[in-house]
Amino acid sequence: MSTGTIKKVIPDRGFGFISADDGQEYFFHRDGLEPSVNFDRLTGGEKVTFHIQPSQKGLRAHRVQLA
Repeated sequence: MSTGTIKKVIPDRGFGFISADDGQEYFFHRDGLEPSVNFDRLTGGEKVTFHIQPSQKGLRAHRVQLA
């Protein structure tokens, strides 16, 4: 499991980006959030934990939850 911070949320598109503690940046989609996370309340700066999974466009964050 990886850790990081929500960098940017694009509410009208339903996705955002996480700055991981490993220095990488990962895309996430609202469908990749754990049920306890309310996408509409994310503003950026929240500490999160997540899993990394491959997608057609590269690696992305999945099973994102607040730390």
